[in-house]
Amino acid sequence: MNRPRILVNVAMTADGKIDSAARKGAAISSIPDKARVDRLRASVGAVLVGGRTLLNEDPKLTVKSAELRAERLRKGWPENPAKVGVVSEIPFARAGLVPAQEGRPQGSPLQNFLSSGPAQVYLFTTRCTAPEVLARFETTGATVHAMGQERVDLVAVFRSLHEAGIRSVLVEGGGTLIAELFRLGLVDELTIYIAPKIFGGISAPTLADGHGFLPNQAPGLKLESVEKFDDEGGILVHYFVDHKE
Repeated sequence: MNRPRILVNVAMTADGKIDSAARKGAAISSIPDKARVDRLRASVGAVLVGGRTLLNEDPKLTVKSAELRAERLRKGWPENPAKVGVVSEIPFARAGLVPAQEGRPQGSPLQNFLSSGPAQVYLFTTRCTAPEVLARFETTGATVHAMGQERVDLVAVFRSLHEAGIRSVLVEGGGTLIAELFRLGLVDELTIYIAPKIFGGISAPTLADGHGFLPNQAPGLKLESVEKFDDEGGILVHYFVDHKE
C-alpha cells in the first residue's frame, strides 16, 4: 500500500452536525473526548485538516499532553506529529501578503498551524494559489506542494506523505474533505464522538458533505465498538471501513 493508514476522527451532535450553521468551530467534544483525541494524535505520524478548517480556525494540531509528547520522543519519534493542510487556494491575505496596489505585506498568517510545535508542516494546494503565496509559506519552513489545477489531488497527497515516511494520518475535518476521502476509498478507520446536543440547520456541516453517495455506492462500515464515553451522555463509536475488492 503506497499510502499511510488513514483514520478519520470527528465529534458530532446527535443530529450529525460537526459544527453549527455559523461555522465557527462550535464546541462539541467533552473533556474526556478531548483527552482521547490527544492520545490519538500522539499515536500517528501526521494530523490533517481541509481548507475551511485550516483557514477559518487556524488549528494547532499538536499533542497537548507533555507526557504523551515525552513518550513519542522516547520512541524516537518527533515530539508532535506532522501537520498537514489541504486547501484548494490560499488567499494572499492568509499568506501575510496583499496585492501591491493595496499596501504592504501584513500580519502573521496561520500562526497556530505554522508555529505551534515543534512539528513538520506540509501544505498541499493547487495551481490556483499564486506563486508568491507558495514562496511565502516556504520561507516559514513549511513543505509546500501544488498538486492539481483546481482541486488538490488527494491520492497524490497521501502518496507524497508515504514517501516522506509517514505511515499513519489522523484526519480531523472538515465534512467536504472527509466525503471526498470516502469517495476515493482512502479511509481505513472512523471514530465518532456523538455528543448529546442538537444543532440543526440545513447549512450546518455534517461528517460527510459533498455531493453524497447513491445507495449502491455508499461506503460500508464494520462496527468495531460502541461505548458510553463520559458522564455527559456522550457515545464513542469505532468503525473499520469495508474496502470491497
